[in-house]
Amino acid sequence: MNILLQPWPWYVAGPLIGLMIPLLLLAGNKAFGISSTLRHICAACIPTKAPFFTYNWKAESWNLIFALGMILGGFIAGYLLKNPNPIELSESAVADMNKLGIKNYSGLIPSDIFNFHALLTLRGFILMVVGGFLIGFGTRYAGGCTSGHAIMGLSNLQFPSLIATCCFFAGGLIMTWFVLPYIMNL
Repeated sequence: MNILLQPWPWYVAGPLIGLMIPLLLLAGNKAFGISSTLRHICAACIPTKAPFFTYNWKAESWNLIFALGMILGGFIAGYLLKNPNPIELSESAVADMNKLGIKNYSGLIPSDIFNFHALLTLRGFILMVVGGFLIGFGTRYAGGCTSGHAIMGLSNLQFPSLIATCCFFAGGLIMTWFVLPYIMNL
């Protein structure tokens, strides 16, 4: 049981994630990714004649069960199997966050930014609402999320997934080094 309470090294966790691809392909030619789950939920719950939601969502119900399993797994890992030790951040990460004015964080979530009170500020609105919209737009525009493209698409040697993954990483670097410092000074 102690092994479940400790962080797993990359060389164990990475291959386990990677093994999901052949397992899903063997289990019925299913594609790994989570961004289509919202579409399936909307198609199942919202009675509309919109062509985007008019399809046989029941054929993709495995994806809804997969997403539910990820939510339950996250709950179990985060609450029942929680590592009692505090998250260890490198000194350089703490120094970089301090330079941006982030002093309080619990785990990996900077509570100075991600809380309800911060949502009511311009900075919080930009980071949470505008950022959330841009992530959703980018996911739809790219035809999938980072896990779908970077894990599934690259393992299938799909060139569009290579382009999307490079753009995801470039966007993350631009946000981290150029946009975030500007937003944090608002």
